Amino acid sequence: MEVLFYAVPLLMIGTVVFLLTRVLRRAREVRSAWGSGLTAEARCLRTYTTTSGGGETTVSTTLHHVYEFTTRDGHSVRFEESNGPATVVEGDSVTVYYAAERPERATAHAPARGKLAAESGCLVAFLGVFITGCVIFMVVVHVFFSFDPAADVFLP
Repeated sequence: MEVLFYAVPLLMIGTVVFLLTRVLRRAREVRSAWGSGLTAEARCLRTYTTTSGGGETTVSTTLHHVYEFTTRDGHSVRFEESNGPATVVEGDSVTVYYAAERPERATAHAPARGKLAAESGCLVAFLGVFITGCVIFMVVVHVFFSFDPAADVFLP
C-alpha cells in the first residue's frame, strides 16, 4: 500500500516533465522561426476547434489553423498551429515565420519575444513548484512510514 504514495507522485512528476519538455521545445522552435528572419505569405486552408472538459469541470476551447506556404527554395509546406487569432478564417493570407532547416515548424504568431519568455517562464515556475510539492509529499510519506510510534524512533 505504501508504494502507491511513491508511485502516484512519480507518475505525476513524469507527466509534468513530459509537458515541460514539450512547452520548452515549442518555445525554442517559435523563437528560432522568429530569429531566422525568413517570412512567407501563407494561406489559411482550414480552421477548427477542439474542446476539452465538460460535466463537472470547465470547458476549454482551442482554435486551430492549418496554413500552407511556399519556402524561398520553392517547397510547399503545410502546418497546423493552435491558439491563433479568431479573426483569421479560411482563405485569409497571413505572414508566417520559419527557419530554413525546419519550415514545418513555422508559426503565424507575430514576434513577441517578451510575451513568449513570460509565458514559458511562468509555466516553468508553476510546474517546478508542482514537482517540488510532489517531492515534499514523498519525503513526508517516507518519514511517516519509517517512524515506529511504539519505540518512538525512526526505522532505518
